[in-house]
Amino acid sequence: MADREITIYDIAEKLDISAATVSRALQDHPAVNKKTKKRINDLAEELGYRSNKFASNLRTQKTNTLGVIVPRLNSLFMSSVIAGIEKVANSAGYNLIISQSLEQECREKANAVTMFNNRVDGLIVSLASNTEDFSHFDSFLKKQIPLIFFDRVAESIHATKVLIDNQKAGYIATKHLIEQGCQHIVHITGNVLRNVYRDRLEGYKNALAEAGFSFDEDMVMSNDLSELAIQESIETLLKRKRLPDALFISNDASAAFALSILKEKGLRVPEDMAIVGFNNDMISRVTEPAITTINYPGAEMGESIARILINHLNNDGDLSVTSKVILDTALVERGSSLRKK
Repeated sequence: MADREITIYDIAEKLDISAATVSRALQDHPAVNKKTKKRINDLAEELGYRSNKFASNLRTQKTNTLGVIVPRLNSLFMSSVIAGIEKVANSAGYNLIISQSLEQECREKANAVTMFNNRVDGLIVSLASNTEDFSHFDSFLKKQIPLIFFDRVAESIHATKVLIDNQKAGYIATKHLIEQGCQHIVHITGNVLRNVYRDRLEGYKNALAEAGFSFDEDMVMSNDLSELAIQESIETLLKRKRLPDALFISNDASAAFALSILKEKGLRVPEDMAIVGFNNDMISRVTEPAITTINYPGAEMGESIARILINHLNNDGDLSVTSKVILDTALVERGSSLRKK
């Protein structure tokens, strides 16, 4: 028969003190002096005491757990956001449950159900590329469980959103290529159903219009930004009678892969074709030439998300007045686009 679970009452009886004092000491409450805390913690460790989080959660109606749903975990940008969230959350006594939708609405829905059933105190989400129905978040809204969207957000849901000005970033990237003398700029992007890609496309259009260039739909290629999709896109472009003189690509990994294909085909970057990526991932700094990109502060974004959510949970803030947070971003100029020395 298994040994009986040790409780705070067992510790209290052995030390001849109240169970309330034991409970406070195990939570590092300042009302209990250091010597008493040490006696209690030492005995707890000796007896193999384990905190009954389940019972505590029932009393407080909190699990001290935050849910995070992202499209993919193999993205350096997403990894940096999660690292930022975890840094702030852990220091505040919260744990994370992290899941990935793999860019599928059905998986995102299943992940949301799992988070709800695990009674997370709050949910942080970046949407899958093809999510159109947001009903899986209704249960959180009805229970008033705080919900924060970041990067890829649901504009129609009244919830806090943390992002960058993607339209401005797309404009800056395209304008830079125009200033370098490029006139036939192809934009390779993701599913424009999502705000990040739709807004970057709008920025691209705005920069073209400002420079007096007409917009051509054939100069925009929307796909899943996978290696296969980039390979097919570049091969399609190289078959055109008139080659583009620049590529603005919506993430650095895809930009780096495109650069390697162009070099294999004997094209020079940036002389024959300039390239601008997006995110300022590590890969953008190690290619030859290094890739001009838009700095996207992932870790800063993660820390901002966690602070906003935890302040709300601790009654130090109110999500209802924090509807949108826009973080700064900037162009990082490198060799892949600098045709004018």
